[in-house]
Amino acid sequence: MKKHYAIAVLLLFVLSWEVLAQRPPIDREKLQSARIAFITTRIDLKPEQAEKFWPIFNEYNDSREATMRQISDLGKNMETVSEEEAKSRIQKRLQLQGQLLKEEQAFVTDASKVLSSKQILMLNNIARDFNRQLYQRGRDGK
Repeated sequence: MKKHYAIAVLLLFVLSWEVLAQRPPIDREKLQSARIAFITTRIDLKPEQAEKFWPIFNEYNDSREATMRQISDLGKNMETVSEEEAKSRIQKRLQLQGQLLKEEQAFVTDASKVLSSKQILMLNNIARDFNRQLYQRGRDGK
C-alpha cells in the first residue's frame, strides 16, 4: 500500500513538473508595458506627468523588489538555523521592513512633486489590481 502511495505521489510530481515546464516563459518587456499602460490609465497620468513619474516609480519599485527579495531570503532553510541565527534573521527582517517604509516615504515625497495625493493613494490598490488581473488571465488561459 505504501509503495503504491509513493508511486502515485512521484507520478503526480512528474506530471506537475511537465505541465509547469510547458508554460511559456514570461516576456518581461511585455509585462512591463502592460503594467505601465494599466497604471497610466487607472491614475489618469497626463503625458507630462508620466515623463517625470516613471523614472521615480521604476527606481522605487526596483529598490522595493530588491529589499523584498532580501526579506524572502531570510525565510529560506529555516529548518537548519540555530536559535542565534533565527534571532539575527528576525532583527534583519525588521531592519529591512523599516527600510521599506523609509523607501516608500521617500517615494511619496518625490512622487508628490509630480502626482496629486489622490493619484499616489490610488497606486497601492492599482498594483494589487494589476496582479489580480494577471492571475485571472493566467488562470483563464488567456
